Amino acid sequence: MSSFRIAVIPGDGIGPEVTNAACAVLEQIGRKFDHQFDFSELLAGGSAIDATGDALPAATLAACKNSDSVLLGAVGGPKWDDLPGNRRPERALLDLRGGLNLYANLRPAILFEALSVASPLKAEIVDKGIDIMIVRELTGGLYFGERGRRAGGNLEDGTPMGVEAYDTEAYSEVEIERIVRVGFDMAMGRSKKLTCVDKANILESSRLWREVANKISSEYPEVALDFMYVDNASMQLVRRPNDFDVIVTTNMFGDIISDEAGMITGSIGMLPSASLGKPGTPGMYEPVHGSAPDIAGMDMANPLAAILSAAMMLRWSLSLTREADAIEKAVTDVIASGWRTKDIAYGQDDKVIGTKEMTAKVIASIV
Repeated sequence: MSSFRIAVIPGDGIGPEVTNAACAVLEQIGRKFDHQFDFSELLAGGSAIDATGDALPAATLAACKNSDSVLLGAVGGPKWDDLPGNRRPERALLDLRGGLNLYANLRPAILFEALSVASPLKAEIVDKGIDIMIVRELTGGLYFGERGRRAGGNLEDGTPMGVEAYDTEAYSEVEIERIVRVGFDMAMGRSKKLTCVDKANILESSRLWREVANKISSEYPEVALDFMYVDNASMQLVRRPNDFDVIVTTNMFGDIISDEAGMITGSIGMLPSASLGKPGTPGMYEPVHGSAPDIAGMDMANPLAAILSAAMMLRWSLSLTREADAIEKAVTDVIASGWRTKDIAYGQDDKVIGTKEMTAKVIASIV
């Protein structure tokens, strides 16, 4: 029997409910495939602020570094909205990514055939299918650049500008190269098409992205590389999403367009993600959705994004491909059978169930 140490960070809002669901599914995988998953529950986010005063306690980061992988629920909520930026729950995410050196975020956007009615796009578009892998740089750019506030000087007519806030985007060749390589490697395992999304007509950092991507492309002659401005990419994602295969982009642009991709596939409650660093270091897996405090504790949260994140963990961090396939097939089968949480229920024949029952349906389908 193989054994794996999983650091579990439930977080806030619906985070505990969806991580409980993912862990229950992993336990079923362990029973079926003879694995032992040892879960260690840790504090981060708003719950950690309440308990320790720190969004990411040092003990949590140390335990994550000592694990085989990290499973995260969600952090944040209106309870902590009045805190300064460097003390908000979301700071835990940035510090986890930085502390674990998780520079590559993988966000698959897949439209399940049985959920095509949930997509806001026209039938003639979704009938062609949507299967996009978004590769987002995670530890550089605007979110990690220099920031602050300063006196803003005066307008041309002498009017004082008051306080001026600034955030700086900076990328080095090394940071760009390592994430672009992830994009090329992903494309090699898919349809051999890579789109680099940037704003090179305005941003110097984007022009460096293009230079580095073009240089590396010579090492991947089978992959067709193209470039697209982020504003155009945002439009084309809703106009012709099936033309995209793998997208590689910056931290901020990836944050935005991956949420857009979530909407066109029916529900952000279906989107998993993986955050990866160097081989051999623990990755972090989390649903793309937020903490949804308005439905916390009501057995309404969709657990499938967290469950699919666990499948990504099995595949990318633990090299358990058959086990990952089993979870993904179970989710597909449950959805195809008409079972829905409220966020993905659009048809008259949909059978609406809660978080716990949806989890039980997935577990029962892993046979």
